[in-house]
Amino acid sequence: MKNWYAVHTYAGFENKVRAGILETVSKLGLQDRFGQILVPTEEVLTLKGGKKRKSQRKFFPGYILVEMELDDSTWHIVKETPKVTGFVGGTTDPTPLSEEEVGRILKQTEEGAVAPVQPKDAYQKGDRVRVIDGPFSSFIGTVEDVSPTHGRLRVMVSIFGRSTPVELEFLQVEREIS
Repeated sequence: MKNWYAVHTYAGFENKVRAGILETVSKLGLQDRFGQILVPTEEVLTLKGGKKRKSQRKFFPGYILVEMELDDSTWHIVKETPKVTGFVGGTTDPTPLSEEEVGRILKQTEEGAVAPVQPKDAYQKGDRVRVIDGPFSSFIGTVEDVSPTHGRLRVMVSIFGRSTPVELEFLQVEREIS
């Protein structure tokens, strides 16, 4: 019986680990012992060079999910894949993920593909932000109101020495680093 296991990888190498496992499984002809190998992601909008771009954000950086029948040979295939540090839940006899946990993650992945695209940062009232796009570019302000459903913020910026509210999209600002 196949179960889902969380596998810890080097951060940023999740897709290479996935490809490495798939290649080894294919070479050894063990496709019947493995199911899906997932890097759970969601689509997000970013702003680069004044243009909106879609990119993928990982739900669990440094982890992949592997559906497999656990035995010595399948354990070694995964464990010996370059950039894998081990299984979550035990070094030699890992604990499988619960059906509820896997269902929630799969649902989150599917919803991420059809849900409205989310910004990379979540903003709250009082956050300091820098405007990176539009007529107020390079101004620094404080978030006064957040409207996640509309993807907009009201930011108080200082214009000619006066604090003025400006309506901006999430993509037009970035968190100010102190």
